[in-house]
Amino acid sequence: MSYKELSNVLKVLSNPSRLEIMDLLSCGELCACDVLEHFQFSQPTLSHHMKSLVECELITTRKEGNKRMYRLNHDVFEQINQSLNLINTTNELCICKNMKSGEC
Repeated sequence: MSYKELSNVLKVLSNPSRLEIMDLLSCGELCACDVLEHFQFSQPTLSHHMKSLVECELITTRKEGNKRMYRLNHDVFEQINQSLNLINTTNELCICKNMKSGEC
């Protein structure tokens, strides 16, 4: 995951309501109406949040009859974890390996 992709995902996750949606979906697939019952905001607001989460692939969606079903995309979470771990540890891929220190 590139720095730009990671930044976009973290920006989407910086919204408390979106984090709460993710927490709800951690229990399994839910329809939008079940997610909406948990919140005090309107259906258009939920749609806005879900669109943001789908666009950065944090959740997936499918249609089941007249319902929209949502679930976590665990593959993207693994990529996020790997990217954050790369930033948090020194290894052969670290960009600091290409820096010359002490030349300021």
